[in-house]
This record gives sequence, C-alpha cells and structure tokens, in this order.
Amino acid sequence: MPLYNKAPYVEKAIRSVLAQTFQEFELIVVDDGSKDNSLEICHGVLNASVRRGVLNTPILHTPEICDFQIIEQQNAGVSTARNNGVKIARYEYVAFLDADDWWESTFLEEMKKLIIDFPEAAMYASSYFIVKNGNHKIAPVALSPNFESGHIDYIKTYAERLCMPIWTGAVILRKNIFNEMQGFKSQLKLGEDFDLWLRIALNYKVAFLNKPLAYYNQDVELQNRAIGKVYDIKHNYLWEMDYLAEEEAKNKDLKKVLDGIRVTSVYMYFLSDKYREQAREILNKVDWSSQSPELYKRYYQTPIWWQKFKFINTQYLLSIKNRIIKHIRK
Repeated sequence: MPLYNKAPYVEKAIRSVLAQTFQEFELIVVDDGSKDNSLEICHGVLNASVRRGVLNTPILHTPEICDFQIIEQQNAGVSTARNNGVKIARYEYVAFLDADDWWESTFLEEMKKLIIDFPEAAMYASSYFIVKNGNHKIAPVALSPNFESGHIDYIKTYAERLCMPIWTGAVILRKNIFNEMQGFKSQLKLGEDFDLWLRIALNYKVAFLNKPLAYYNQDVELQNRAIGKVYDIKHNYLWEMDYLAEEEAKNKDLKKVLDGIRVTSVYMYFLSDKYREQAREILNKVDWSSQSPELYKRYYQTPIWWQKFKFINTQYLLSIKNRIIKHIRK
C-alpha cells in the first residue's frame, strides 16, 4: 500500500485489509514522505491492532495470522513505493491497494480460489466498483454476465469498451513475474500500472473473476489524485510506449486501446503551452478512423483559446457541484 497524504482515507483502506476472511497475508504500507498525519494514523491502527491481538507484530511471523509493517521513504513516487514494498514481501503473490481505496472482506479468499483454479496464469484480477459522488457502480468491463471466471484476452477485452478490465486495487501478480518484468517503471507517476499490465499480458495468461470485490474511490480531492495532473512528460506513460510500436502495428486491438488512451489522456497536455507540441506528436500516431465518437477529434480541431475557456468553466461548475454534494451529505 503506497501512502502519500491520504489521511482522510487510509484507515478505511487498512481496516478493509485486516478484515479479510483469508488471513495468511502481510500488509506492507510504504509511506512516500507524507506531509499530513497519514503516517501517524497508520501507526495508530497498527498499535491498536497489536493490542487487540488482531495481528502479529512484524518481528514474530506466524503463517496463520497476518503481519502489518510500515516502512518510510523520501518522496519518490508511487512506482518506487510499490517496488520497495514488493522487495521485502515474503509471499509468492503480491497485491496492491492504494490508500484511498478498499476491498470487500472476501477479496483475498476469492482471489486465492481463482489462483488455484487457474494456476498457469501470471496475473489475476476481479471486477470492481467505481465510487463516484458516493455511489457505487460496477466498472463496465466488456465481459458477458454469464462469464464467471477464467482466462481473458486482456487487450481484446479492453478494446471492446475502452474500460480498463484490470485495475490496480483488484489485481494479484506472481511475485516472480513482477520481478522478471522489473516491476513498475520508477520514473512513471501516471499510467505505471497500465504499462506493467500490458507487459505481463503480452507474455502471460491472465485470469479474471467477474465479481466486484474492490472499490475504486474517485471521490478523492483532485490535488490528491494522479489523474488530471500535468506531469513532466518523462513521468507520463504516454511518452513511454515506443517499445510497443512493433506489436501495435500488427495487433488491431492493442492499436485501438492505445489510440483511445492517447486521445483521452493527452488533452491537458494539448491545452498546455509548454507541452502542446509533444501532445501533437502523440496525436499524430492516432488512427482517427477507428476513434468513436468523433467528439475528441473535434476537441483537437477547435481553437485553443476556446478549449481553455470551456475547460476552466467546466472545472468551476464541477467544483460547485462537488461542494453542493458534500454539503448535502453533511
């Protein structure tokens, strides 16, 4: 669990892990130089759990009971935080949960069964809920309702609806495969998970449980979310996909996925005076004939000044809407 300034959420995330019906696991929280009291909250949950006998101390390892340890690092980003956690993980499988998301209590139990049922896979995932404005909606992954579990073509499934079938908080990897792929690319702060899933899916089987067992929280304040930020391009996976050029040229599903991500994810860079030319280089790779709807193409053909005006006003209206929703909840 990478942790950076998630004080309002981290206790819920941790408790969702400690409440698992399957208890043979360890929880490693990697604090990435938090500036709020996130770390203090983690230690409070740890100490309270030890006093109640809910878990073992990090020193006394008992296979039948979970361990919980907290490590600290200077701020280096989510990829490095996750990689450092995996380095000290002692089990054969690794799972990832961000500090503002949470699991159903049966997540590990049901994922263990998936691993047993499909032992030849390298990556395992379940469906998940998207949490927005307090509502829970099952992610619209392109799988038949009759599909319960089994191997999936990750790229083909993604291409169907351009909804990510595998989300970080609902995935489990074989640790040896994670190490073989050298983990998350440490320089990436956006899209580092998608990049790793692709590298694994292009080389190994993927098993999927079509049951939502995790919650992707999109009600987090924008300043604490990676999505929507304009990072330096060296930290964004959009500029790190050249290694896929050969595969993209022959795999129409991969081409559709990458183009869909390009047109939706490069928009903020296109509006930026600093990165507009680099954004155009990304857009020049897109096969626009396969992009539907044409809405995004019109975005990039509309004068920049008008796009900025619309974007600023849309963000303002959204901020008002969110404040109203929070007021109603109170």
